Amino acid sequence: MTALFFWLFLVLTAIGVPVFFVLLMAPTISLLIDGQSGMLTQVISRLFNGMFSFPLMAIPLFLLAGECMNNGGITLRLVNFAQTLIGHIRGGLAQVNIFTSVLFAGLSGSAVADASALGSMLIPAMEKNGYSRRFAAAVTAASAVIGPIIPPSIIMIIYAFIMQVSPAALFAAGIIPGLIIAASLMLVTAVIARKRQLPVMETKATGAERIQAARHAVLPLLTPVILLGGILGGIFTPTEAAGVAAFYAFFISLFVIKTMTWRDLPGVFKRAAVSSAVIMVVIGASVSFAWLATVSGIPQEFAAWILDLTGSVLLLLLLLNILLFAVGMILDAGPAILILGPILSPVFVNQLGMDPLHFAIIMCVNVTVGLITPPMGLVLFVTSNVSRERLELILRELFPYLAVEILIILLITYVPAISLTLPRLLNFI
Repeated sequence: MTALFFWLFLVLTAIGVPVFFVLLMAPTISLLIDGQSGMLTQVISRLFNGMFSFPLMAIPLFLLAGECMNNGGITLRLVNFAQTLIGHIRGGLAQVNIFTSVLFAGLSGSAVADASALGSMLIPAMEKNGYSRRFAAAVTAASAVIGPIIPPSIIMIIYAFIMQVSPAALFAAGIIPGLIIAASLMLVTAVIARKRQLPVMETKATGAERIQAARHAVLPLLTPVILLGGILGGIFTPTEAAGVAAFYAFFISLFVIKTMTWRDLPGVFKRAAVSSAVIMVVIGASVSFAWLATVSGIPQEFAAWILDLTGSVLLLLLLLNILLFAVGMILDAGPAILILGPILSPVFVNQLGMDPLHFAIIMCVNVTVGLITPPMGLVLFVTSNVSRERLELILRELFPYLAVEILIILLITYVPAISLTLPRLLNFI
């Protein structure tokens, strides 16, 4: 079998064909040209089998939980809580944006959801308080990538399913890298705030205001505590945790804080269903593509080729990051993981002996940061749409944040303890 399908994939992607169609068209056309039309039934079979998996049920359930939280006004409560804590410092609203992304990450697991929900609220608020719209959009985009790194994370569920890695262990491995990225973004913001004399609130929140904001936010903030406590404690699986999250979000939004009504439910379910369908069909198509890649022997050929480039593990890791960063510029995070995971993992895990969790975190963080890189950065488009600001203007303000995130990726790559310490403490490895 030839590697024609791989070159077709590159060409179709380059001319802008939607990734779902690329993943199916490339194998189909290749098999027809190679005279192996009998294998088309395998492509179709694996498309459906790739979607019928119990672990993947976590994706629509987490998306439903995020929709309930967002529709129920949970985002506003998180923003108010963050603002009472750090809103009074110089550049406070920018810091609130980043801090709220950390809190929101424990609810949604999606960078796009973070950018859309927080951007629609905080970008106008920051502009009203004296920040430039392009800077507000850049901060929103930069902090949105925290969403898929701090668990729960949809792309980590996808990776765990494809590469047969423990989702709970992968969740644990993402916590410290996510917090380091958040702290680094806040440090960069503090430097920019001092240099540009960014706005500062005239009054500091009182103790009573902080207590009241904390009371309003405590139920949403319990969501990641319940989820991570249950998953890491072995009480329930990530898939069961997604069900718990969806029920909890539904219950508190509808019956406890009563910010969502029965009339809102059809829209909530519809948005969650559409988002889930998009992700699931891409996963199914990617399983077919990955199967054909394995049968064709491309992973083995790629492993031999890359190992012939250099004997230096440090240089190979640098090349890995460059490749993932480049791919992240043209592919969304999910498809990038689904396509490259089965090709790259044999090289770095099987051949070079890298810990599977360490490799997984490098890959997940890399493709997530790719969501804010041109020309195909999905989060960039979302923040541009929300802020009504041109992409090139947002990119100018985004550069310091992007540079720091790239440095953090290199730090995670060359210091495995950052991502592996917590899983070791929890006896996952």
